[in-house]
Amino acid sequence: MAYRETPAVRMRLDAARERLVEEATAVVAEVGWAGASVGAVAAAAGMSAGSVYQHFASKTALAVEVFRRAAGREVEVLGAVLRDGSGDAVARLACGVEVFARRAFERRGLAYALLAAPADESVGAERLEFRRRYRALFAAVVQEGIAAGLLPPQDPEITAAALTGAVGEVLVDPLAVPGSDAAAEALLAGLTAMALRCAGARTLPGGNDDA
Repeated sequence: MAYRETPAVRMRLDAARERLVEEATAVVAEVGWAGASVGAVAAAAGMSAGSVYQHFASKTALAVEVFRRAAGREVEVLGAVLRDGSGDAVARLACGVEVFARRAFERRGLAYALLAAPADESVGAERLEFRRRYRALFAAVVQEGIAAGLLPPQDPEITAAALTGAVGEVLVDPLAVPGSDAAAEALLAGLTAMALRCAGARTLPGGNDDA
């Protein structure tokens, strides 16, 4: 008789896979992609290395899943702010940049891994794909701002690409070499103001002139 997987077995397998992804994410946040070996992840999850390969064909497959899950959450949060948050397009753009940066500072190790830590080609390909998703979100809110007369005429795709690159670049060093809370707050304010200038906003959220 052919083996038939029972619901209970499937639930146990799914739970083990989820635990592996969760522990791998924590390991990556602590030691980066290079240090997140199958052995290190297995030890963190309380499994054997062989058990890892029951769920993922390779270290690369596991790394890609970790990246997709973690980056996917950030895209969802940013999208919720830029699309559905309160205020007009300029206010939501400012809020989106601030929320993204604050979340990065809350989980510095993971944020650095997602943005810049050395990784293999497959994770690099995922980075490029998620950058496209970030650009699409920024382009949409910039286009909305143009249509509402809050932003000057421009190519939303070019502005969105500039914003995506600039936000990541500004965050890389502070994430790699943590500073004081005061320095982080100053950086957040400067980053938000830069994003609004990049898009051509004439005023900051709240109606103050952007000098």
